[in-house]
Amino acid sequence: MGPGPSNVHPRVLNALSQPLVGHLDPAFLELMAEIQELLRHTFQTANRLTIPISGTGSAGMEACLVNLVEPGDKVIVGVNGVFGTRMVDIVGRCGATAIALETEWGRIIEPERVVEALRQTPDAKAVCLVHAETSTGAWQPLEEVGAALAGTDTLFIVDAVTSLAGAPLYVDDWHIDACYSGTQKCLSCPPGLSPVTFSDKALQVMRGRSSAVQSWYLDLSMIEKYWGDERAYHHTAPVSMTFALAEALRLVREEGLEARWQRHQRNHEALKEGLAAMRLPIAAQEGRQLWMLNSVSIPDGIDDADVRSFLLKNYELEIGGGLGPLKGKVWRIGLMGESSTPANILLVLTALERVLRHRGYDCRAGAGVAAAAAVLER
Repeated sequence: MGPGPSNVHPRVLNALSQPLVGHLDPAFLELMAEIQELLRHTFQTANRLTIPISGTGSAGMEACLVNLVEPGDKVIVGVNGVFGTRMVDIVGRCGATAIALETEWGRIIEPERVVEALRQTPDAKAVCLVHAETSTGAWQPLEEVGAALAGTDTLFIVDAVTSLAGAPLYVDDWHIDACYSGTQKCLSCPPGLSPVTFSDKALQVMRGRSSAVQSWYLDLSMIEKYWGDERAYHHTAPVSMTFALAEALRLVREEGLEARWQRHQRNHEALKEGLAAMRLPIAAQEGRQLWMLNSVSIPDGIDDADVRSFLLKNYELEIGGGLGPLKGKVWRIGLMGESSTPANILLVLTALERVLRHRGYDCRAGAGVAAAAAVLER
C-alpha cells in the first residue's frame, strides 16, 4: 500500500508466465493492436499514436519531452513535487528553458496562474503539469489549462503516471497533446512499461523538428513505425511485460472505467474518514486530494521510519515515506488498482492504531476502523 508498485491480479501474473514468442510474431503483432485499442479507451482518446514505451513511467516522461522539446524552446512547468522537478531537469537537458511555476508541496498549481504564465510567454512551446503528484498526494486540475491551450501552437504535456485508470482522465476532451503513465500504479501491472499517447498536433511538432531527438532509444519517429502498419524493427519489445499489460487492460475494461474511478473514490473516502477519527489528517490541499495516493501527516513525536518498519515486519504491509521537504513529515498510503480494497483499508487502520498507541499516541481504540466501515457500508 505504498506509492507503487501496487498489488497485481493473478491473471496478470499468469500472463507473465506464458511462453515467449518473437516480437515480430504474427500473434504478438495482433496483441499489439489490441493493446493500442485498450489504451485508447483507458486514456479516453482517439490518438493513433497510443503505445506502451519500453521502460518505466520516467521513460514515458522523457519520451514525451525529448521528442517535442528542442534547444532554445521555452517550456512552462508546474512544480509542486518531485515529478514536476524532474520535468524541469529533463527540459534543461533538452537545451530548452524551463519556466518553473513553483508552489508549496502538497498544493496544486492554480490554473489561472498557468494561464497568466501563458500570457506572459505566448511563445512557450509547451505547458507541462503533473495530474497526480505521487510525492504529495495533490490532484492537479487540467480542464481549464487544456481549454486555454486549445487552438494555440502551445502543447499540453501531462504526467498521468498515478492517475491513469484511477481517476477521471479525458485526453481528447481536455485537449492534452502528450500524456504518459506507468504500468505499476492504478493499472496494477508490474513496472516496466510506460503507456503514452500523442495527439496529431504533437505529431506535427515532432515531425517538424529542426534537430534530431537526443535519445535514439526513445525517438518516437522510429518507434511509431514498429507500432504502425510497417512493423519496422526498432528494438526488442519486452514480450512478457506486454502480455501482462494486455491482461491488466482487459481487467480495466471488464470493471469499467467509471466503476473503477468510483471504487477508488469510495475507498479513499473510507480511509480518509478512518484516519480523521484517529486525528491523522490528509496533508494535501483540501478539495484537491488524490483518491489513489493518500499523504498522511505524521503526529509530533512519532518516528516515520520506525512505524513503517513495524508495519512491514508485523503485518507485511508497506506504506511510503515522504520525499523532499515532506521527508519525515508524511506517510504515503497507496490505494491503487488491485490494492484499493476495503480489506486493505481496515488492515492499515488497524495496524496504524496498534503501533501508534504502543508508542504513546492518543487515539480511541477502534475509532478508525469504525469510521471507515461506516463509509463503506453507506
